[in-house]
Amino acid sequence: MARLKEHYVKEVAPALMKKFNYKSVMQIPKLDKIVVSVTSGEAKDNSKMMDAIVNDLGIITGQKATICRAKKSVANFKLREGMPIGAKVTLRSERMYEFLDRFFNIALPRVRDFRGINPNSFDGRGNYSLGLKEQLIFPEIEYDKIDKIRGMDICFVTTAKTDEEARELLTLMGAPFAK
Repeated sequence: MARLKEHYVKEVAPALMKKFNYKSVMQIPKLDKIVVSVTSGEAKDNSKMMDAIVNDLGIITGQKATICRAKKSVANFKLREGMPIGAKVTLRSERMYEFLDRFFNIALPRVRDFRGINPNSFDGRGNYSLGLKEQLIFPEIEYDKIDKIRGMDICFVTTAKTDEEARELLTLMGAPFAK
């Protein structure tokens, strides 16, 4: 069992129960899933770039990425319906906790001039999203083997009803929010 999952069961859940005065243990918010996505405008022209994106996501998350395709045609972007424009990975259970642990404790401290993540990036329903400028902060990615530096979006989906509950959950899980 992942170290972070044990930490949630033994320390985080009781602390949330006490702070928010829940009547039932089923009301305690928990992390539902983590979605990691990469989009690239150049991927529609170059199929090798799409392979590189899927490969990078697979190395970072430990799970095969699914290719996202355009839903509509947009003439200004020279984009037709069905063209590949990105890739995403949805992490749940063990892989999710493993990724969360590596992300908060290993990858984020490697960001240049890191002072914490923005505490205001909640969506109003208890989900948190953040963007990264480069995939090089993950130690699994070898600098010599990448063709281009790409950013990615990471979305933490929780069962929390409010942003305050979700912020407390992520803080107790080890999220380094900026003061």
